[in-house]
Amino acid sequence: MYIYDSTLRDGTQCEGISFTVLDKIKIAKKLDCLGVDYIEAGNPGSNPKDLEFFKEAKKVRFKHAKLTAFGSTRRANVPVLEDKNIQALLDVDTPAVAIFGKVWDFHVTDIIRTTLGENLHMIYDTVEYMKSKDKEVIFDAEHFFDGYEANKEYALKVLKTAVEAGTDWLVLCDTNGGTFPSEIGGTVSYISSLFDVPIGIHCHNDCDMAVANSIIAVENGAVQVQGTFNGYGERCGNANLTTIIPNLQLKQGRRCISEGHMIDLTDVSRYISELANLSHDSHMPYVGNSAFAHKGGMHVDAIIKNPRSFEHIYPELVGNQRRILMSEVAGRSTILSKIQKVAPWVTKYSEETQKVIDRLKQLEYDGYQFEGAESSLELMIIRALGMEKTFFDVKDFKVICEDHWESEYNASAVIKVAVDGVDEITAADGDGPINALDKALRKALEIFYPQLKSIRLTDYKVRVLDTSYATASKVRVHIETTNGKVTWGTVGVSSNIIEASWNALVDSIEYFLYHEDKLNIIQN
Repeated sequence: MYIYDSTLRDGTQCEGISFTVLDKIKIAKKLDCLGVDYIEAGNPGSNPKDLEFFKEAKKVRFKHAKLTAFGSTRRANVPVLEDKNIQALLDVDTPAVAIFGKVWDFHVTDIIRTTLGENLHMIYDTVEYMKSKDKEVIFDAEHFFDGYEANKEYALKVLKTAVEAGTDWLVLCDTNGGTFPSEIGGTVSYISSLFDVPIGIHCHNDCDMAVANSIIAVENGAVQVQGTFNGYGERCGNANLTTIIPNLQLKQGRRCISEGHMIDLTDVSRYISELANLSHDSHMPYVGNSAFAHKGGMHVDAIIKNPRSFEHIYPELVGNQRRILMSEVAGRSTILSKIQKVAPWVTKYSEETQKVIDRLKQLEYDGYQFEGAESSLELMIIRALGMEKTFFDVKDFKVICEDHWESEYNASAVIKVAVDGVDEITAADGDGPINALDKALRKALEIFYPQLKSIRLTDYKVRVLDTSYATASKVRVHIETTNGKVTWGTVGVSSNIIEASWNALVDSIEYFLYHEDKLNIIQN
């Protein structure tokens, strides 16, 4: 199988995503290390940012992937040598080019407004010209499945024209994302039988079937799959490579990337979501934070006995990990599994187990909920067992809110901390009291723990627990934090929203420092 990634072009069309040139270079390097075969990096004829990327990319040595420039066929009634976009494709000097051409007769006559015959000439001239320049040509048959349904004869003429011009690939595109797997399978099988040129598939996700359509296309003859990481793309997105790659390789034995790099899949997925500045979808198969999360007591009991009972693969194969969630449906085995992560010698009926259970029940009664905040739970167990290490003491803090609400900073915080007997007092402005506290605490602690510069908050949620007390109600604050590789959740509860936020914030930092300390001990 050949994996063709278009995150750097299709992915940037996702609402809310705008990669910088440096972001795109970083992502391209990650994809190359992972082992994708093609990286479609942008359209040099469409915008200056893509031109700048290709200029910078020339300084990068790609070990595996072929950098690919994307562009249209020549314009109607414009000679290929005079088309500026075609020349821009050549100027960036990539080993491969992706040329998209119109297949749907409706698009030819009503959208680009030319004749069906001229459209065929546009395709032939462009592909032939690119081949004369020693480029590997990937012909994207845009709107192929809609065009094939509307006018089979013309759709096949388009493919035949590209083949006669010398294209190296025929990629069948479900550009509107509205085709069903049953249609994709039969059509790809038929097209594969007609041409000696290898077939690719490019699916959009408007019916939530892009992954299924890509898989069934492969089962019927496609040997190249186009898609994006995390399914990013315009409208509902593109086919999600983070699902397609393990589906094909782990389930069907079709090699997509080297086996040694499959364990990097989750890391690359989360890295790209970080650079996209989007929350990583926790419910994505394989790479999501909840992909191997277990909550029900009977399920957890079965998982502990044998993971195969409720997991279709071992999470470690894709670089993910199993998570046992604490909830109202969790059993004693669930709690024990959490305790044993910290204290492996503790048994189901140990005194320590009962001590943790009693503390857990009290906290839940007070309004704590540890589902999604397993880091606070782990810290609670450490404290309950007397195993905590003091990384810092907060001696005092003060928060001041002012009435200029519309200014950039409307709050300030002053914090005094002590680390190993050394005091540090810092202040910071923030957009609200919690932001000010967060900044001030980090500013103080980074003097002692510079590694804290790598972490940041990615989510902050507040829930009122009992509205009958109005503004005096207890609130539960959930904070999500990441260092770009791992994400963890912490929780705080209080009738004072600042105190609840503060507790969750402190837990998030202590959890990070605790695990950094453990790692240092192991390495030394």
